[in-house]
Amino acid sequence: MPSGRPITVPKHVGGLSYGARGGAIDGMRAIGKRVIAFGLVNVPVKIYSATEDHDVSLHQVHDKDGGRIRYQRRCEIDGKIIPYEHIVKAYDDGDRTVVLTDEDLAALPEERSNEIEVVEFVPDDQVDPIMFERSYYLEPDSKSAKAYVLLRKTLEATNRTAIVQFALRQKTRLGALRVRDGVLVLQGLLWADEVRNPEFSSLSENVRITEKELDMSSKLVASYESDFTPEKFEDDYQIQLKKLIEAKLEQGESIDTEATFGEESEGEKGEVLDLMEALRRSVEKNRGAEKGRGSKRAASGSRASSSTKSSSGARSSGTRTKAG
Repeated sequence: MPSGRPITVPKHVGGLSYGARGGAIDGMRAIGKRVIAFGLVNVPVKIYSATEDHDVSLHQVHDKDGGRIRYQRRCEIDGKIIPYEHIVKAYDDGDRTVVLTDEDLAALPEERSNEIEVVEFVPDDQVDPIMFERSYYLEPDSKSAKAYVLLRKTLEATNRTAIVQFALRQKTRLGALRVRDGVLVLQGLLWADEVRNPEFSSLSENVRITEKELDMSSKLVASYESDFTPEKFEDDYQIQLKKLIEAKLEQGESIDTEATFGEESEGEKGEVLDLMEALRRSVEKNRGAEKGRGSKRAASGSRASSSTKSSSGARSSGTRTKAG
């Protein structure tokens, strides 16, 4: 795009107040209502999306004039642009096309089902995370939350996860019902045939690992040991993207990359290391980082202690002057 050409930017971009998909962040809204059914017990619930996307929403534009690129729903037969109300789904088997209307799909028995049917209770550790899809919070949808709380406490007490089947958004789904922070969570699961089997010929080779290599690798793992705190991790790409947008808004098309993002250090990228040397350097590097963090904490504690003593001394001094 030629520099200096004015481009209209949506208001929410200038302030960098990005919500989900660039929109405003409102309170959570229920996307549906269902009834958890296990045995003769029914638990009415509202369903909420448990996650949201904070990625910056980018548009496609013409590089010469900044005009938005629009995609049109054009019929291949008559060449006309078709409005949404006249668009239906279809299945093509190669020779024939079967048209499926909204009424056809809504008439399917499973689509009409309003139940989250509990089919079994399994140990918590038997559900492989590779099967996880989207997560949903479930809120009680009745005057009394007793049945909801009973199910929640039962799952917690037995360390079990409820495997359920339910219909949502024109799909029959498998799910795991579990407890998170006192709330029932419905975790969508993939069907078994949707998980691929990893068949890598390279892993069938006989690879020799020495005790020394395993010991050094274990030391490296130990140097990284920690408790998982998701809040300390950030999406660096999205942060840099927002920084780039802000810089282009302030400085125009020509920006100084090093001034904006800093100069990237090549370090030892070009150096070829054997496995043992790479492990050794990694352990030493992490130990150095830990010592640095420990020194900073000690210095911080020392400054805080000195500050406390100084404040205490000043207060004592002030008291003596007052008494005299």
